Amino acid sequence: MITTEMLASLSRIKHIKEGAFFLIAGPCAIENEKSALDIAESITDITNRLKIPFIFKGSYRKVNRSRIDSFSGIGDIKALKILQKVQKTFDIPVITDIHSANDASMAAEYVDILQIPAFLCRQTDILVAAAKTNKIINIKKGQFLAPAAMKFAAQKVIDSGNEKIILTERGSMYGYYDLVVDYRGLVEMQELGFPVVLDITHSLQQPNQSSGITGGKPKLIETIARAGIAVGVDGLFVETHPDPQNALSDGANMLPLHKLEVLLKRLLAINKLIRTF
Repeated sequence: MITTEMLASLSRIKHIKEGAFFLIAGPCAIENEKSALDIAESITDITNRLKIPFIFKGSYRKVNRSRIDSFSGIGDIKALKILQKVQKTFDIPVITDIHSANDASMAAEYVDILQIPAFLCRQTDILVAAAKTNKIINIKKGQFLAPAAMKFAAQKVIDSGNEKIILTERGSMYGYYDLVVDYRGLVEMQELGFPVVLDITHSLQQPNQSSGITGGKPKLIETIARAGIAVGVDGLFVETHPDPQNALSDGANMLPLHKLEVLLKRLLAINKLIRTF
């Protein structure tokens, strides 16, 4: 639950209460300062009114690209400073992903939570380096892993002296071009004793397209999210952008920003209902 001591230790996270789900949301990548601040302002306004705990996300660099000409970032420090400005401007926690052990200490200077990408969740050196920053570590489950196997990734962080762990489900790959969410896995990972997040946008990616540009099924974002809340997931992860078609990264599976508030209101209603049983 969001009421764990680990998440409560984030002084900037607001609206922590029993039974609430928290939200990790923002653009796929930091494109420029204005867009990051505008998106953060919009989501902060929505989550404050709905009293949903909110963590702003944005990648300072994109490393796992299908094509060499794909957008990879505006510069590491420049993007990290924008994340830090979001943090200070809106008094909210921020999260970004790292891609090597050397990235951990650098990124930790600017953000509250370090995220381990799904493809790297078994990389011991990255997990150990992230753990040693003493930041909260969000480990995304590999598309190739059984949910229960995430105990080994988490244990590497714990054995490195850090028990502040979040686990995120982002779908499993059963074929070449699609992902499937096994909702049993959310419960299995919660049984490991960590907050569990459902990524409702990357779960709908369609990778390995012949064009070299990842596709997606954004029309099913609400379907995935409703089921996750009904199962009792602790948090949701969503990439959102005011103009997904022109986003510089992963636009094909993003939620248009103007649809976020309606979605969250519906999810709050479902969450309230299931908490009555």
